[in-house]
Order: sequence, then C-alpha cells, then structure tokens
Amino acid sequence: MARSRILHLRKRPGFSQSERSGTPRTVSLLREVQGAALLEFAITLPLLVVFVVGIYDFSGAFNQKQKIEQAAQEGAIIAGAQPMGDIAPSSSSAPTSPDSLLPVVTAVFNSLATSGVLPSGTTCTPPGAVSGPGTGLAWTYTISPCSSTGDSLVITINRGCVCGSCGPVCASGPPYSVGTMVTIQYPYHWRFNSVIQLLVPGASYAATTQVTESAMVHNQM
Repeated sequence: MARSRILHLRKRPGFSQSERSGTPRTVSLLREVQGAALLEFAITLPLLVVFVVGIYDFSGAFNQKQKIEQAAQEGAIIAGAQPMGDIAPSSSSAPTSPDSLLPVVTAVFNSLATSGVLPSGTTCTPPGAVSGPGTGLAWTYTISPCSSTGDSLVITINRGCVCGSCGPVCASGPPYSVGTMVTIQYPYHWRFNSVIQLLVPGASYAATTQVTESAMVHNQM
C-alpha cells in the first residue's frame, strides 16, 4: 500500500522533474507514508503472533486429546479380553496389581509413547505406582516422571463396571452388563499464555490442563 502511494505521488500531473526527484515536500510525503506503513505493521504483528500461536496451541491440545482417547480404546479392548480369575474386591486377599492388568498398562503406555504424547527419551516405565482396588474393582497406575517437568501418566482400570456406575443407567432389574473402563489422564502444557499478554497485559490462562479420556467395553471372559 505504501509503495503504490509513492508511485501515485510520482506520477501526479503538475509535479516537475525536480519535485519528482526529491524536493523537501516529496521527501516529507515519503516519510509520512513510510511511517504509516511502520505503524500498521506494529499494530498487526501482535495480532498475527497471537493468532498463529493460538491455532498451533489449540490444535496441539485437540491432537493430544484424540491420541489419549485412542490409547484408552486400545487399553479397554485388551482389558475386556483378560480373564477375571485374579480380579477380586478389596475385602479379599487380591494382589495389589493383578497380572491380567499389566498388559493393559503396557499397551496404553506404548500407544502414548509411539504417538508422541509422551516425550521421546522419557525415563518413566510401566506399571509405576499402583493403588487399588479401592471401591469396586478399580486399580490406578501412576507412572512418573514422564517429562522434564515431572508429568505423571495416570491409568485407571475398572473391571467391575455395571450400567449406572460407568455408563448409561440400566433398565430396572437384572441382568446387569459387566464391563471394563479404562481412564487415562495426562497433562497438556499451553503455550498460548506466553503471547496473550501482547494484547491484554496481565491476562493469564492455566498453564496446564489435565486431559482425561475414557473408554469402556463389555467383559468377554
């Protein structure tokens, strides 16, 4: 826009050759045009940066959500096919971590590591710290640290899901459908917070959001 205005000034009728080549008036007009272009750039640059970073950041969060959901589905399919022989409520002498659940935790971990949700070179390994079964038949595996900031991957496997507790409410009376639900939680670190202050000084967003996804299948055994 600035260049076209300069060309227009130079082609205007009534301008002598000396005026076109650099009289004080022409130089002043050229400086005004250049200053306006610089001001326009200074105003639009922060907006452009915020839009670009925002698009990149929100697409990254959505991408991570999709990958975690896929890992939960893979884990649920494997868990639903496992035998129930070593699954027992907390009132019994059940092991802290049933052997039938270890392949599920490993499959979820490998899926997240392969898809890039877990950073390359992570030092965390499954199954991590185990708690459960607690209420019902749910075990929780906390694997950390899975990043340089100490992020934890939390995998909860509930092998005693009945309709109404893990999903839609059943019709009144038995039979109750028993299934397995796998829930995965892993944090997403936002980058948008570092640029939003270019537009709104003092504004802030949560630096981290815990992304949680679940999947459920019917028990096959």
